[in-house]
Amino acid sequence: MRRRLLNLSVILAVLIAGKIVLSQEVIDRVAARVENDIILASDIRALGRYQLFIDGKSESDAQLLDRLIDQWIVRSEANAARYPQPSDEEVQRSLARLKRTYSSPAEFEDRRAQSGMSSEELLAMLKSQLYLSNYLDTRFRPSIQVEEKDVEEFYKTRVVPRAEARGQTPPTLEAARDFIQEALVQRAINEQADRWLKESRSRIRVENLLTESKP
Repeated sequence: MRRRLLNLSVILAVLIAGKIVLSQEVIDRVAARVENDIILASDIRALGRYQLFIDGKSESDAQLLDRLIDQWIVRSEANAARYPQPSDEEVQRSLARLKRTYSSPAEFEDRRAQSGMSSEELLAMLKSQLYLSNYLDTRFRPSIQVEEKDVEEFYKTRVVPRAEARGQTPPTLEAARDFIQEALVQRAINEQADRWLKESRSRIRVENLLTESKP
C-alpha cells in the first residue's frame, strides 16, 4: 500500500509539473521573430509595466512590440560596436532622478507596486533604457548643429508662454540658453533616430506573431 501511494504521489507530481510547464508555455509565447532572435510576450508585458510606472499608462501590445523591435535594432548595432553598458553608478543616478519626480519615497514605492514591477525589474529596465539612449546620443549628437534662430524661436514659443502660464516671470534668453540648446539637441536626436530606425526596419526580417500568439 505504501509503495502504491508513493507511486501515485510521483505520478501526481509529474502531472502537476507538466501542467505548470504547459501553463508557462501558454503564458509566455513568441510574439515576434526578428532575424534569428525572438521577442516574447513576457517582454511586451515587462515594457508595459515600465510604461505604466513611468507614465501612468501603457501602450497597446502592438505598439509595445513595435518599440521592442526598434530597441532590438538599436541594441544589435550597439552590441556590434561593443558599446559599453552603463555603470551601476549611472543606473543609480537615473533611479535617483526618477525618485525626485515623486513627492515622497512612499509615493514612489506605491506607484512601483501598482505597476507590478519589482525593484530588481525596475533597475534592469533602467539599465536597458540607459544603454539604448546613451548609444543613440553618442551616434547622433556629433552631427547636430543648433542654430541661433531655433534657440530664439524655442524661447519665444515655449519658454516664455510656459512661464507666463504659471504666473512666473520668464527667464532671460541667456539664462535659458543651455536648457534650450539641450532640448533642441534631444529633439534632433529623436528625429534622426526615427529616420534611421525606419530605414533599418526595411533591411531586417521581422515575423509578427502577436495576433497568432493569443490563446
